[in-house]
Amino acid sequence: MKLSDVLNGINNLKAKGDVDIEINGIECDSRKVKQYDMFVAIKGYDADGHDYIKEAIENGATAIMLEDVDKIKNIELPQNVTFIVTTDTRYALAIAACNYYGNPSRKFKLIGVTGTKGKTTTTYMIKTLLEAQGKKVGLIGTIENYIGEDSLGESDRTTPESLELQRIFAKMVQEKVEYVVMEVSSQALKLQRVAGCNFDVGVFTNFSKEHISAKEHTDMEDYFKSKLKLFEMCQIGFINIDDFRGSRVKKEAKCTVKTYGIDNGCDLLAKDITITNIGVDFKVKLGDRNERVKVDIPGRFSVYNSLAAISVALYFGVSPEIIKTALEKIKIPGRSELVPNKKELNIMIDYAHSPESLESILQAVKTYTKGRVIVVFGCGGDRDTGKRPLMGEIAGRIADYSIVTSDNPRTEEPEKIIKEIEVGISKTKGKYEIIVDRKEAIAKAIKMANKNDLVILAGKGHEPYQEINKVKHPFDERKIVKDIINNMK
Repeated sequence: MKLSDVLNGINNLKAKGDVDIEINGIECDSRKVKQYDMFVAIKGYDADGHDYIKEAIENGATAIMLEDVDKIKNIELPQNVTFIVTTDTRYALAIAACNYYGNPSRKFKLIGVTGTKGKTTTTYMIKTLLEAQGKKVGLIGTIENYIGEDSLGESDRTTPESLELQRIFAKMVQEKVEYVVMEVSSQALKLQRVAGCNFDVGVFTNFSKEHISAKEHTDMEDYFKSKLKLFEMCQIGFINIDDFRGSRVKKEAKCTVKTYGIDNGCDLLAKDITITNIGVDFKVKLGDRNERVKVDIPGRFSVYNSLAAISVALYFGVSPEIIKTALEKIKIPGRSELVPNKKELNIMIDYAHSPESLESILQAVKTYTKGRVIVVFGCGGDRDTGKRPLMGEIAGRIADYSIVTSDNPRTEEPEKIIKEIEVGISKTKGKYEIIVDRKEAIAKAIKMANKNDLVILAGKGHEPYQEINKVKHPFDERKIVKDIINNMK
């Protein structure tokens, strides 16, 4: 493709060299650059692509896009390489990727789901409902990427980098996908990963304290405004009006807005809600009739996720009967997931890794558990430190017994993270202990439980690894639970 065509729609560019050359590909990792590629220099948190421009040229790049001109002052610029200067290479990379792959998001219906919690469950629900109507659906999100039932592999992040995202979109077009539903993280919106995407629908699930750190968002306003960007990019937005930021999203959105909720007047209202140990059921207006809907995922949050999915399904013409039938069959990996075991103990894996999600799941299970609620949890390293004492306090207040342990410490010391959690839990009268090794912590919880108790392994959910010092070690809690129980006498 001609470089000039790849750059189409990117404003305020300055070029030195021929922009009508042919390029074979685009890369933002200098190690992947091949002959006749364009290399885009991105300033990251840990590395700056501008420092690898020379390496990219040595690997065959014939076009270089950059934003920091000072970085090339000491480099001898080859005459046969075109240099393009822009003010924001992240944005330019996203638009260039859209152009290079033929703007694939214009060739299917694109549904974006954003919010602090519920993105994964909601996207799986939407996919299930559309497929039940006979549509071919792609999914991009935290757990895995899919075309129909075919996995495209596990995800490295909630929303892929723009170049990878457009490559996946192009594959979905090739496979004749009609709808794509994707989790859109605040980081993806802030860092321009979805720039140039043609969103038909946006969904706002909720908003709460999360992702505030040096490598994520500077404060809650930055976090919120990042999420709000989705509703400047889509045609219609479905908003949880019960969330305290829902009314602001509705007010500031640049698109048509419809609302859903439980407590406030809205376009899609859930009534007569029943929450049990196996799920929820509620009444909601589907078409011209009030219908009772059942979902086998417990907790009030499950009602909100269902309402969001129903809103999207109705918008795209899914029939009420199909909606009811399909919702009853939904299972989400790592979300309120009960682990079968030969001792018939109640062991649940849940991705709860924020104060709000931990509180939601603990409150949900507390209402129906006959015995004790025993929770095993920790906090991730290199992330918002402010949530650590909050999660400790929540566990101490609600759970009957807490085991504080390690959870993806990354480059931090697990003991340091646990001490910060202990600041909160020690304020309560809750019983707890500290076991740094997560496998040992899980074993202790299982061995102390009886059949009336519920053990919650919170924080990792679908993740099959434990990240320590930038290495992801195998750690699938389903397998670990099975091994522990099989070795019990």
